[in-house]
Amino acid sequence: MRKIARMQTTLSIVVPICNERDTWREVIARLEATNLSGTEREIILVDDGSTDGTTEQLRAFEADRPDVVIKFHPHNRGKGAALRTGFAAATGDFVVVQDADLEYDPSDLPTLLEPLLAGDADVVYGSRFTTGRDGARMSNYLANRFLTWLSNRTTGLALADMETCYKMFRRDVLERIHLEQNRFGFEPEVTAKVAALGIRLFQKPISYSPRTAREGKKIGLTDGIEAIRCIFRYRPSRLRRIR
Repeated sequence: MRKIARMQTTLSIVVPICNERDTWREVIARLEATNLSGTEREIILVDDGSTDGTTEQLRAFEADRPDVVIKFHPHNRGKGAALRTGFAAATGDFVVVQDADLEYDPSDLPTLLEPLLAGDADVVYGSRFTTGRDGARMSNYLANRFLTWLSNRTTGLALADMETCYKMFRRDVLERIHLEQNRFGFEPEVTAKVAALGIRLFQKPISYSPRTAREGKKIGLTDGIEAIRCIFRYRPSRLRRIR
């Protein structure tokens, strides 16, 4: 009996970077060391107007590594804008977001990829809080729990971690979603628009190593307020009315 070979698949990994001169190289090393079990990887770096020397580092890296796609924003536009640039450059079957700050471990990517490769899911979220707060500061944990609860109330989903960085999509699904938010409003916006499509969303537990504001964490109170505004602005019931 002739054995049918599985079609080669590619995962596009979009890494938004802003002022991460001390961590982005390690993230790339971990991404390249991760065993994706035969799935090819496409790494896309988007420098979002860094001012700490990261841009110059990436320019030098670009000259040595033509296999890595690197995009540059001349001025800081925000994580959402950087992700739109990266998504537009992605050519893989699947697309995932990878922060450049070492909070998320690329060794979790194969676990997120499994339900997509099996054809069981269209989108997979990696949850930091499936079994507790996993080292997160209590204030950040409570803020995330509140925003996730509020998002679930408007989307009808049952997510444990709406704000997670690790969101993995089938690229054809991602291409159906028109994204607008330039900053961290991306998280509730894309979640609501996924919910509005009524597609299959899985959750998988992931590890998490949070850093502090002193260490470079960028999300603050104003981002939380903006997330609340986006949760209501993009609620699926409203999106369906304005189509």
